[in-house]
Amino acid sequence: MRKCIAWLMIISFLMIGTGCGYRLAGGGFIHNDVTRVSVSIFENKSTESRAGISFTNELIREITAKTDTIVVDAGNATQKISGTVQSITFSTLSRSSSEDVTERQVNARIDVVLTGAGGKILWSVKNFSATESYEVSSSTVDDEANKREAVDLIAERVAERVVSQMTNNF
Repeated sequence: MRKCIAWLMIISFLMIGTGCGYRLAGGGFIHNDVTRVSVSIFENKSTESRAGISFTNELIREITAKTDTIVVDAGNATQKISGTVQSITFSTLSRSSSEDVTERQVNARIDVVLTGAGGKILWSVKNFSATESYEVSSSTVDDEANKREAVDLIAERVAERVVSQMTNNF
């Protein structure tokens, strides 16, 4: 009898707990009722190859993962997100001697625009920036890999912040 009561209590708790309306933050559509959007590859004005593709892919991933908006090709959406990687710059963060750099900082600046039917701007941000540091390696291959990882991490962070701002209508 005690086992039966214990099971009924567990089942009741699970049923009440799942029906409480609690849900994780996020979801909803980007910028009001934008249910479908196309995302064009970001123009890359920086000297870093693949930067435009990295920022575009991270933005698509973030929209898909955190919102109810569906990313579609350009022919199936009246709303469009476009962007420009304005610059990616590198500066020395630390040195082991006057000649040996041990850590660099990467700074990226991007512009993002969400347009609706007829090209009307629904949301935009200019000079959105983010920074990341990386360790300089004596190996050229490893140094390039570290730099690429830092740029990809910036792209991920920027996408998170942009989608958060779009969904909160800042």
